[in-house]
Amino acid sequence: MSLIEVRSLEKSYGDGGETSTLALKGISLDVSEGEFVAIMGPSGSGKSTLLHILGFLDRHTKGSYKFNGKTIDEFTDEEMARVRNREMGFVFQAFNLLPRVSVLENVKLPLMYSGIPEKQWNKLASDAIESVGLSHRLNHLASQLSGGEKQRAAIARALVMNPKVIFADEPTGNLDSKSGQIVMKIIRDLNEVHKHTIVLITHETYTAEHAKVIIRLKDGEIESNKKVVDRHKSDEYSK
Repeated sequence: MSLIEVRSLEKSYGDGGETSTLALKGISLDVSEGEFVAIMGPSGSGKSTLLHILGFLDRHTKGSYKFNGKTIDEFTDEEMARVRNREMGFVFQAFNLLPRVSVLENVKLPLMYSGIPEKQWNKLASDAIESVGLSHRLNHLASQLSGGEKQRAAIARALVMNPKVIFADEPTGNLDSKSGQIVMKIIRDLNEVHKHTIVLITHETYTAEHAKVIIRLKDGEIESNKKVVDRHKSDEYSK
């Protein structure tokens, strides 16, 4: 069974009249547990709109979307928020960290809405921070971190609930090439070593090549959906 199953998905903005904009047009795709999928496309192709729907941040207009075997139409907004917190992790281009709060406190944020006993929070957050190689910055404010360190902290925050899937939206977009390569190695290792399902949004070919499947969008439609035969294996960024 696919973790994510999308059929004939459409998303329109507006009142349904002549001024409405159709952002997604009949999208169908599957993401299995443990898969690493990159969704590519130019600006305006619909990739962010698709990510928002897959990540329960928005609802589609037509078609169907099943997450872990259950259609999104069966979820109330409250249930969507609960699934989003417990089963989905998010990494954004802008990091979305609280600048005047420590790395530890930033990573603990999802735990505050989880129902997990507070006495476990520090250990869970510390373990997530260690997994991205940022333990030496544990008590630093987010504003004191470099761009690459901020994104690693954001990845730790996405990991802290041990989600079924991690959505990464242009995770290297605000980074220099070296920091971007380090971040992509971490994301790739989350998939290959720790078996996390990854859905990556990017417009960069070298970033997408870390994935096992590359889906290309154009004008709200899937232009191609291909498995990567020669997956990028260069580890020069880890030197």
